[in-house]
Amino acid sequence: MYDHSVDRYVDAIGTEISERFETRFDQAMIASFIERLQADDPGPVLDVGCGPGRIAALLADRGLDASGCDIASGMVEAARAAHPNITFTCAPLTNLPAETASLAGAVYWYSIIATPPEALDAAWDELGRALRRNGEVLVAFQAGDGEAIAQPNAHGSDTTLTLFRHSPNHVAETLRSAGFAVHSTVTRDAELEHETTAQGFVMARKALRLTSS
Repeated sequence: MYDHSVDRYVDAIGTEISERFETRFDQAMIASFIERLQADDPGPVLDVGCGPGRIAALLADRGLDASGCDIASGMVEAARAAHPNITFTCAPLTNLPAETASLAGAVYWYSIIATPPEALDAAWDELGRALRRNGEVLVAFQAGDGEAIAQPNAHGSDTTLTLFRHSPNHVAETLRSAGFAVHSTVTRDAELEHETTAQGFVMARKALRLTSS
């Protein structure tokens, strides 16, 4: 969705995690996710909706086998240019570039903000396919009640983006419905200059689905 303004977006947000866009709490959430992976049998980790590869670069720097994907080809090109040692692929949330049960973890760092609440089920079903048993997921998003927010002239273009403020409880419940055990569902108040709403975070692990006989 950012192909029309990749350069502006990358100039604004950068290609690495930074205190300007991630609070200490945000960085602690990522650190907790990494610790969970490193405590288990580390394996491939996917930065879903990677943008310019900020999360993938951090995961790789922490010694994880990280890669990324994004639906915007321009973002993938920017990520490859900034992080040439990491593999980035153009792919949507519903068709992840991963073999079935191959991933140890996945991060959706504000990757669902353009996904309507009713479309989360399909995204989590695909994630469940790609994650191995006990695979971990971290999801970050703008918190709300599922309302749509229109952003005219997004990133200096003539394009209007429609973004969604997801209910943390809804994100958690859709993950549970897809076969995940939710570790935590938390929010923090808006703290950074660009934030206009609370921020939500959900961490979960792929669990076995229970079937009735």
